[in-house]
Amino acid sequence: MSLAGLSEAVHYSRGYLSKIENGQKPPTEELARLCDHALGARGDLIAAAHLDVASTRDVHPWETAELLNRIQSSDVRPVTIDALEATVYELCCQYAYRDATELRAEAHTWLRHVADNLNKPVGLAAHRELLTAAGWLALLVGCIEYDLGLRAAAEATRAAAKRLGAEAGNSEIVGWTHEMSAWFALTQGRYPDVIRAARAGLDADRDHSVAVQLVGQEAKALARMGNIPDLRRTLAQGRKMLDQFSQSERPDHHFVVDPEKWDFYAMDAYRLAGDDQRAAEHAREVIAVGTGRGGIEIAPMRIAEARLTLGVVAARQGEVEEAVQTGLEALSAARRSLPSLLMVASELDSVLNQRFAKEPAVIEFRDVVRSLR
Repeated sequence: MSLAGLSEAVHYSRGYLSKIENGQKPPTEELARLCDHALGARGDLIAAAHLDVASTRDVHPWETAELLNRIQSSDVRPVTIDALEATVYELCCQYAYRDATELRAEAHTWLRHVADNLNKPVGLAAHRELLTAAGWLALLVGCIEYDLGLRAAAEATRAAAKRLGAEAGNSEIVGWTHEMSAWFALTQGRYPDVIRAARAGLDADRDHSVAVQLVGQEAKALARMGNIPDLRRTLAQGRKMLDQFSQSERPDHHFVVDPEKWDFYAMDAYRLAGDDQRAAEHAREVIAVGTGRGGIEIAPMRIAEARLTLGVVAARQGEVEEAVQTGLEALSAARRSLPSLLMVASELDSVLNQRFAKEPAVIEFRDVVRSLR
């Protein structure tokens, strides 16, 4: 579409749109919504507008990276390595449910503790163990930062984790840094970049379950690009790869791809492919396995996106009240990944706005999405 065509579609001047296109002016939420509808972006631009606002909270984007650089250039006693490894492992298992700000703060406390209490060299092997433990911690913190909408901090931390993994000779950590790149690109609408990052990650590591998640991210990008044949092939490839890995004793560890997580990937892909029946089936399975005894949600972020998927399916079927109710329930989750949540919530927002824009319930949902920042 030409700039003149877009100008006519959204009723904004070509000059104003040109300044936005060239980065001279920030887009308003209303313009993002109009462009999303005109370009058929299915909520991507709406989510991007919300995330731009959230990212302004990122006032110290280099904080984690600076701490990690201090660790990378220091030495440590073996007892500190053992304690760090045990703590990092447990923190990774708390990622799914623990308050993100609190978890990041504790991780930073550990980073400061390690950086401030390092002593003399203990040998190459011990130093490599330290780099590995710090690399896992960097991956965790980077994911948390991105969940909070702190894009600059998350990218700086991801880059630091990649350096740590490379220096430690740990291909799995390097693979996960590429997976993070794919995730960042996915939630920012840079779908070709998702595929490039996923394939770079597979070049770095195919021997651990990160390979499955990389394939899953590629499948999500293919779904958003409308490439259904390659989507189905990629999903089949990922399922086959997953079956080759033994199940972890701690599937709640964030950097372990358990079988239940594949339902989560398939749900997202089938929703975007327009296969509502399969999307809903996978969504219900995600909710079932993510709910523990007494109705306690042990995977609240996955469950929230599953509910939004059910909301999209309901909206497509004309069930506006059910769609809004399910969507609002999803957005009430205390533990959330803001970019991922906004990506799917904005997709539901887009469907509702195209078909039921004047409905009070739809307006209410739009206001709640806006408040997520």
